[in-house]
Amino acid sequence: MEQAPPLLLSHLLVNNQPFEVTLTESVFSWQSLPPEKLSSAGGGSHSVPVFEIIAVRENEVDGINKESGRWEKMPSFSTEPILHAFTVHYVQRSKGHCWWCSEVTFYCSNHLLCNQWVQALKEQLDLQAMRPKHLIVFINPFGGKRLGKQIYENKIAPLFRLACITAEVIVTERANHARDHLLEADLKYDGIICVGGDGMFSEVMHGLIGRTQKNSGIDQNDPSAELVPCDLRIGIIPAGSTDCICYATVGVNDPVTSALHIIVGDSQPIDVSSIHHKNIFLKYSVSLLGYGFYGDTLMDSEKNRWMGPSRYDFSGFKTFLSHHSYEGAISYLPATETLGNPRDQSPCRAGCLICQYSGEQMKVPQKEREFKFVDEEQGQWKVIKGKFLAINSANMSCACPKSPKGLSPAAHLADGTIDLILVRKCSRLSFLRHLIRHTNNDDQFDLSFVEVYRVKKFKFTPKYCDEDSDIQDVGKNHFGQFCRDHPTCNCAQLNSNWNCDGEIIEQAAIEVRVHCQLLKLFVRGIEALSIQNGISNSFVV
Repeated sequence: MEQAPPLLLSHLLVNNQPFEVTLTESVFSWQSLPPEKLSSAGGGSHSVPVFEIIAVRENEVDGINKESGRWEKMPSFSTEPILHAFTVHYVQRSKGHCWWCSEVTFYCSNHLLCNQWVQALKEQLDLQAMRPKHLIVFINPFGGKRLGKQIYENKIAPLFRLACITAEVIVTERANHARDHLLEADLKYDGIICVGGDGMFSEVMHGLIGRTQKNSGIDQNDPSAELVPCDLRIGIIPAGSTDCICYATVGVNDPVTSALHIIVGDSQPIDVSSIHHKNIFLKYSVSLLGYGFYGDTLMDSEKNRWMGPSRYDFSGFKTFLSHHSYEGAISYLPATETLGNPRDQSPCRAGCLICQYSGEQMKVPQKEREFKFVDEEQGQWKVIKGKFLAINSANMSCACPKSPKGLSPAAHLADGTIDLILVRKCSRLSFLRHLIRHTNNDDQFDLSFVEVYRVKKFKFTPKYCDEDSDIQDVGKNHFGQFCRDHPTCNCAQLNSNWNCDGEIIEQAAIEVRVHCQLLKLFVRGIEALSIQNGISNSFVV
């Protein structure tokens, strides 16, 4: 296969060394002359995909960057003065899926040639149709270590200005501020950015999905409703306590990396689960929906918010000691036609073929899909009863720095399924083994008391259903407030709560359904890097 001819090819100087610089429709590269001559001063061969160029700036003759206003050191030569230069800012990969903004300055004596390069590069950048130009940014000033505003102003805003992205910034002042704004505002933007943690993302997600369904005349209280996918993409600048969603979709919690994914216009669809109780919509979930251990941990942590992020470790330890199990019945609809399974050891990565296959299935006409779904649903529901320490559903791996593989390592971002994980009642030691396996390479599902299923829908009905009585009042009358605050006593809670992406759902009996590729993020998915070093820009998708 013949390579396309270059759009532009010249001999320019970089760090006082001659380079052959080439621009094609897909790659910008520079190679030292002669090619075999390498030096620590920047020689060798370099190439950058055009879609990963952040910006190009022409430098003034007197050494001041024409567009940024920065002083640039010009090289000194005795043979011929070189007065014209341009700087290219581009994505550079580092270890651990981190990106950073690197730059290289090229010099030449011909002003027309310099201008030709600047215009050619800008024309190629203008062809990148997926790049946002105007964004709305919501900043949570209270999340995590309360650094959201500082992170945006010091690290993110300069990058957006460099890439000529304008932003309308709103610092949230109360809970659901972002959600309420999105439900009513004129969404004249190319995307929505949230600076904060998973709670901030949840606000933005509920606002965007709610607005989309409202505009389309969809009743969110109908569990069987076919929801309309959202057009706008959401970007996450991590500044929260856990930032699980960012970590599970990018591979790292780094604000600059996330900002660069936004700038280059990356797009990754993700599945969203809707949660209902008695035909009333409760919440949407994109990562963890957990009952029992994770629900109790979150409930206890809310009383210790003054502790900051460490409250989750403290409450998790208390919940582990309490060792509560909850009785109920789970009915689920297996995902019969999906590719892969929860234990196939094939994590979802950028360019995932399984997610692409599900995306192709979405193109089938809606009526045809509905008929097929009804045929699948008839007679295929499975029922499991018992006592459970934890009932978890995962739309994605739920990976985080403390659990690099996550709750379900092979869960996919956009395959239209949920991984349903059931942890039956067992000894404390056995449960500890299960929890420890989330932090190492052992299979957390390879235990007799753990079951995992890939499903499209599921329902949970607790033994002590809140349809017949007020569970909270019963618990308070029988055991008093003392027992709720002291889990080591012998009394048992009747029901747990659901941990929905870090927020509490008090209703125990719920119905959950996954909506395939309902939302899009400014991410690429986790890349499978070919060379993990600080200078390589190559990768495998």
